[in-house]
Amino acid sequence: ILAHIDAGKTTTTERMLFYAGKTRALGEVHRGNTVTDYLTQERERGITICSSAVTFSWNDHRINLLDTPGHIDFTMEVEQSLYAVDGVVVVLDGTAGVEAQTVTVWSQADKHKLPRLIFVNKMDRPDADFEKCVSDLKDKLETQPVCLQYPVKNEDGVLAINDVITLERLSWQQKDLGRSYRNVKLEPSDDLRLLQEKRNELIDQLSGLDDELADVVISTESFDNVDNALIERALRRATTQQKVVPVLLGSAYKNVGIQRLMDAVNAYLPAPEERNQIYDCFGTEVAGKVFKIVHDKQRGPLTLVRILRGEIKRGMRLISARGQAEVVSKLYEPLADEYREVSAVQSGDVVICAGLKSTVTGDLLTSSQSALKNAQKRYKQSLGNTAAKVEEDDELDESDELFAIDPQIPDAVYFCSIEPPSVSSQTAMEQALKQLQREDPSLRVSYDSVTGQTVLGGMGELHMDIIKSRILSEYKIDVDLGPLQIAYKETIEAPALTTLSVEKEIAGSKQSVSITLEVVKNQAELFSLDKSPDNLPNLNTLRPRILQVLRKGSISALERGPRVGGQVVETQIRLHNATIGRGTADSFVMATAAQCVQKLLSTSGTRLLEPIMALQIVAPSERISGIMADLSRRRALINDVLPKGERNKMILVNAPLAELSGYSSALRTISSGTASMTMQPCGFSSMNSVDESLAERRAQGLE
Repeated sequence: ILAHIDAGKTTTTERMLFYAGKTRALGEVHRGNTVTDYLTQERERGITICSSAVTFSWNDHRINLLDTPGHIDFTMEVEQSLYAVDGVVVVLDGTAGVEAQTVTVWSQADKHKLPRLIFVNKMDRPDADFEKCVSDLKDKLETQPVCLQYPVKNEDGVLAINDVITLERLSWQQKDLGRSYRNVKLEPSDDLRLLQEKRNELIDQLSGLDDELADVVISTESFDNVDNALIERALRRATTQQKVVPVLLGSAYKNVGIQRLMDAVNAYLPAPEERNQIYDCFGTEVAGKVFKIVHDKQRGPLTLVRILRGEIKRGMRLISARGQAEVVSKLYEPLADEYREVSAVQSGDVVICAGLKSTVTGDLLTSSQSALKNAQKRYKQSLGNTAAKVEEDDELDESDELFAIDPQIPDAVYFCSIEPPSVSSQTAMEQALKQLQREDPSLRVSYDSVTGQTVLGGMGELHMDIIKSRILSEYKIDVDLGPLQIAYKETIEAPALTTLSVEKEIAGSKQSVSITLEVVKNQAELFSLDKSPDNLPNLNTLRPRILQVLRKGSISALERGPRVGGQVVETQIRLHNATIGRGTADSFVMATAAQCVQKLLSTSGTRLLEPIMALQIVAPSERISGIMADLSRRRALINDVLPKGERNKMILVNAPLAELSGYSSALRTISSGTASMTMQPCGFSSMNSVDESLAERRAQGLE
């Protein structure tokens, strides 16, 4: 389940578990008693931080559901979860339509080629606008929505639903918490006539995409004779092929429409065998994708695995794509933080494995090394088919994903130092950070040899705050976080060329290196050879291993720029010449190359690039002028001001991250708590000299 912040993902999940008989009481986010938000921080703040898995049965189908976070700080959680699913439900807030994070998660689902359903939530509210949500889907997400339901309210404002396919009105009973609902055939009226038009439009749209339905429409020469089962089959095919996106509606909080959403998941989203044909190369052998790791106080690290082929049994020996052997000590069926032990789990399911010590997120698990090699061989043979060659680029992308080891981790936006309360807690803190990093790959932990500090890199202020409170609540260490430092990058001002010669005697062995390097502006590759006629003879004498050592040493120097220690980007290192004495150690060559690049960066001088954030601010019209006056003081670039509903306006703005520290609190103050905002990274931009010197002073702790 994917959505923007506060669209109602967790509430929808709670209702699904309740109606499926998994829970006996309805959990509410504001009461802090939901099944999937089980971390203390999630319950205190009323937000989802970690994606969590639950398994339940509905109408003779078994559904594995992952509830995901909506905040941009935890976008890595969403990315990991999408490796494990066959389809997604995107929840929209009926009063807000498509929002910033909706666009982000939609593009993530596009990347994974996942079929989607839309659930327009909060339709009971007076300001909900179903038509606007549908037009947003077309305009902002450029998708093909097909509406299967339309909202209708009685004189008391109680929400009911008109079903387009069956031409029925569905109304939910609130006495039994929405467990039962009535479906009544509509009597001849304007409502029925309008609904029949909508049904005909739906059949017309689907017949253009589905041959079976088109044949029936042509042979009967009428839309009225098309039966419901045929429409549903055509809709399933069109949805699984990602040609259309079915749109349903309801109100999770008011218990309306959830059962029909679960029916739609069974009816229109693909079963495991209909997707992931790429894994057929494993045959009957086990293939499982690790998509999350959590640490349990009693059970230790627990690995969540989506089984794509074969069957995993308790006590089974598994091999990861890295070649490391693991033994599954216990298997559990997931229900967020509750676990029911099972002896074996079939293909298609999500399972929690205990006892896997070195497996990390993104690993592919199989039964043996030979099974992995055979799968790779079969996969390459399948690529040899002429049909596969048409989509070779596509297939290669999938191959990377299939046998990949490392997930793509977004760049950190903030850095800060972390200190234990005493020297005795240092080891415990390092252990806690290691576990948290294994759980959350977007958390960067590094050791700064210059300052002697442990440095954390994260996706935002909220992310850092959560890490600190989790270390306190779960590991009982009251760590100190230093002030948040912004992740500036650096780039060279002008090309520069220099030669560095170093001679030294180490342990009786003479080490000598003379190297000529140049730095130039280039975004393509980081390291290249200068193949001019003067330099080519010398470069040809260098062995490939030495070139590799020179490349590694040179590139390592770009990790820390001379001004604020930021990564140096948009810069290429060119090797002109290198003379290396006999018996010179690789480590000495590497150190000399790094030293030469550092010298070049210092002489050429670097400019700072600061991270820019894209903000969406929604506020009442009368508060807009005050907010815009404040933004202009923050070096912000206002892109657009759009109407949002009857009373509100939305400001689209790009602003430097350096100016946005504590901005959400400042915005609440300016707007008297009426404005809301979301922000996400949108690249880097150069700075003027005044702002640069201010950034340097901040980085040195002088401001």
